[in-house]
Amino acid sequence: MSSGQGLDFERDVTEIESQIASIERQTQRSDVEESRLRDLRLARVEKLKEIYADLSSWQTVQVARHKNRPYTRDYLNLAFDEFVELHGDKFFGDDRAMLSGFAKIDRFKVMVVGHQKGRTYKERAACHFGCAHPEGYRKAMLKMKMAEKYRLPLICFIDTPGAYPGIGAEERGQAQVIAESMFMMSQLRTPVICIVIGEGGSGGALGIGVGDRVAMLENSYYSVISPEGCAGILWKSHEFAPKAAEALRFTAKDLSKFGIVDNVIAEPLGGAHRDHHQMATRMRSYLSAALNELDSQPLDTLLDNRYEKFRRMGVFLEEPVA
Repeated sequence: MSSGQGLDFERDVTEIESQIASIERQTQRSDVEESRLRDLRLARVEKLKEIYADLSSWQTVQVARHKNRPYTRDYLNLAFDEFVELHGDKFFGDDRAMLSGFAKIDRFKVMVVGHQKGRTYKERAACHFGCAHPEGYRKAMLKMKMAEKYRLPLICFIDTPGAYPGIGAEERGQAQVIAESMFMMSQLRTPVICIVIGEGGSGGALGIGVGDRVAMLENSYYSVISPEGCAGILWKSHEFAPKAAEALRFTAKDLSKFGIVDNVIAEPLGGAHRDHHQMATRMRSYLSAALNELDSQPLDTLLDNRYEKFRRMGVFLEEPVA
């Protein structure tokens, strides 16, 4: 499956895919062309393995932001058996950047809360490019309390560059509502699973990121700030974003080593954007295993472990400045 939009470091793959597509468009192919097609497909696989075996932090950011990467609604359609969307925060309005509702996966009825970016430009504008307003987090908290009331496990999909930074959002209590959401999640008497599926940026990600299991997709990132924001502060220019990305240590490999995330979910070869169905199958498998594991634990034990899990965080790295 082609990504539909080649990344800069995938130019060789894009060229091979173009040749494959050219041959596949032919209704009648000779034996030589069939042989050539097989060779090209093998070359494509080998090239993808070579590239994705050692992505830089900045390349990981590019993959995490890919326009064809599966979003929360894609996983709801492909990995879950049912989904009924719930709207509104009963205070201000319905934030389309935050998706929520009842869902079913295997034997479990669950509550799902997740960021939604939108696929087309019109959808992305309506969803504020995945940047939730305070009403989005208030909507999320309402659904979290509902999950607790009806004893439904909570699943949170994180995919945002950060909470919406506008004046209106600040006037309506953006920072306060994110803090309230984190506090509520730390005490929620139901199993909570949080998964970073793309971008995990700043407080916008943390607002739905406190759980018994915190996982990341292989080519996602989870950070206190975007690399562009970090570069703008430290080096006064977004041109240093790749350097900032390396310094922030925010990839799945780094955060797994530091104990920030519990699990890393492998993506299909070439990234989740290349095969939504295979990625959804892997997501379903992970969720089923995690739900079965957490369901067997008493709630008091679950909450104690959740508290200790986040208390242990704070490991830092000291290196001499180059």
